[in-house]
Amino acid sequence: MKPYIVAGAVAALLSIASPHHAMAQIASQDPKAVKAGTYKVEPHHTQIGFSISHFGFTDFSGFFSGTSGSLQLDPAKLGETKLDVSIPVTSILTTVSVLDDQLKGDQWFDTAKFATATFTSTKVIPTGKGTATIIGDFTLHGVTKPITLKAHLVGSGVDPLDKVFTVGFEATGTIKRSDFGVKQYLPLLGDEVHLTIAGNFKLQQ
Repeated sequence: MKPYIVAGAVAALLSIASPHHAMAQIASQDPKAVKAGTYKVEPHHTQIGFSISHFGFTDFSGFFSGTSGSLQLDPAKLGETKLDVSIPVTSILTTVSVLDDQLKGDQWFDTAKFATATFTSTKVIPTGKGTATIIGDFTLHGVTKPITLKAHLVGSGVDPLDKVFTVGFEATGTIKRSDFGVKQYLPLLGDEVHLTIAGNFKLQQ
C-alpha cells in the first residue's frame, strides 16, 4: 500500500476518534435543543479566566475554578433567565506559584477577609441566535458593582459520561479592578481586567 494512502487512512481514523468529532455528535449548537429547567454549575469544567496588561509588554493571564451556583433557563423565555454563581477567590491560579500566594494576600484580593466573589444576574437581553447580554451585580473584594457580559451558547446535550443533560456557554466581559478596591501597582499593571468564562451546567431532575 502506498505511503500516502496509509497516511490518509490513519488521519481518517484519528478524526473519527478525536474528541472534537465526538463532541460534534453529542452537543448541539441549536438553541432550540436546550431544555428548560433549573441547572447546577458543574465546577470541574467551569472556569473564569482573566488577563491584565503586564507593564504594557504582555497580557498576563490566570483563572479561578471551583465555581458553584444555579441557572434557571428557558430558551423560549430567555429574558427571564436567572444566574447566581459563587467563585472561591482562593482558587486563583497563574503560572507563578509565588504570585498566586501574593494575590491572595491583603495587598491584592485579601482572601482571608473576602474569600468569595459572587455574580447575580439582574437582566438578560437576547441579542441573536444563541447569544445574549447578561447584566448583573458582581461582588469582589467586598465591593459590589454592576457588570455586563456577552454570552453565547457553545452546545447542549446529554453528557456521555454522567448521562445528564448539559449546557455550556462562553461569556466575555471587562471590569476595572480599581472599582473593586484592588489597586496594587496601578497604573504600572493594567486596571482593565478581561474576563473569559467557560460555564458548564447540569440539568437538575
